[in-house]
Amino acid sequence: MGTRGINIVCQKPLAPTLEAGERIVAAARSAGIRFMVHENFRWQPWYRKIREIRESGEIGEFTHLYMRTRTGDGWGERAYLDRQPFFRDYPRLLIFETGVHFVDTFRFLLGEVVEVFAHLRQLNPVIKGEDTGQIFLRFASGATAIWDANRYNEVVSPSPRYTFGELRVDAMGGHLTLDTESNMKLKKLGDPEQTVDYVRQDVNFGSDCVYATQRHFVECLLSGAEFESNGEDYLKTLRVVEAIYQAAATGSVVKL
Repeated sequence: MGTRGINIVCQKPLAPTLEAGERIVAAARSAGIRFMVHENFRWQPWYRKIREIRESGEIGEFTHLYMRTRTGDGWGERAYLDRQPFFRDYPRLLIFETGVHFVDTFRFLLGEVVEVFAHLRQLNPVIKGEDTGQIFLRFASGATAIWDANRYNEVVSPSPRYTFGELRVDAMGGHLTLDTESNMKLKKLGDPEQTVDYVRQDVNFGSDCVYATQRHFVECLLSGAEFESNGEDYLKTLRVVEAIYQAAATGSVVKL
């Protein structure tokens, strides 16, 4: 890596452990190359729009986020075999593979995490890792988030993996909601609910967020701008992931 000098965009999970992830990032840094983690959820257009609404101040400071995820691909003897059979053998599944996306996205929307509490459980005995859980995060701003996640049970939706769930964000001046079909509604306190108009399409994965991620990588290489999910930043997400597993194992709040 050091002799070739090739800049890297690396798929997630970055590494099986936080320590290994730290060594990867350190190696890239010492080699003097640019390193980005392919964290594509934050590039889904609904999250870009929600970030835009937050920054505009249209409904004031964000105070709480609640996300409910039901993918329905993890029940029965054939769980995950049709698309991602390796999920069955992961000793850590829900948080390591899926939850890491939401930790990163919640950081994108609310800032840095300072406290974690979690409950994790395995529902399907044919797999090795956890497939359901409730995660509570508190952020430096005082905002909180709950990810209520379950890969076992189903949701009534033609495409459960389009938005990966239903979202509500409360703010000092109102709230907004997102459904499984990417429809977004915004309601200011005391005013009628209104539909939020923004560009998205149900193509490829997550409204073509993989393309948006790769475009960001190329544009930053050309302009010299910093990657949103550079190695150092992504380690913050991985530290939250480790804190979630620690909190679930000990039944206690973990501070970062």
